[in-house]
Amino acid sequence: MMRFAFGPRNYRLMWAGLAVLAVGFITMTLDGAQYGEGFLGLTLGPILLFIGFLLEFAAILVPSDAPVIDPTAHVAPPATAAAAMPVAAPAAPRPTPPPAKPTYKRP
Repeated sequence: MMRFAFGPRNYRLMWAGLAVLAVGFITMTLDGAQYGEGFLGLTLGPILLFIGFLLEFAAILVPSDAPVIDPTAHVAPPATAAAAMPVAAPAAPRPTPPPAKPTYKRP
C-alpha cells in the first residue's frame, strides 16, 4: 500500500491557502485608486496574501492525519512443516579467553 506525505488535513489547508492567495491578488487588482494605492491595493490585499502564505506553510508543516501502517503487524506464520517443528533453546555463549601476555621483553 502506498503512503503519501500529506494527509487530508494538509490538502484542505493547501487548497484553502491557494484560495486565499487568489482572493488576495484579485482584491489588489480591484482597487479603483490610481496605481492601486487605495485601501484594497495597499492594505487588504497584502493582508490576505500574508494569511494565504501562512496557510500554505501550515499545510506543509502540520503533521498529516494519514494512519501509520506497520508492515510487520498481523503477519501470520507460514503454514509449513518446518514451522510446526519445536525450536531448540539458544546455546550459551562461550567465555572469552583471557588476553595473552605480551611477547616482547624490555632491554
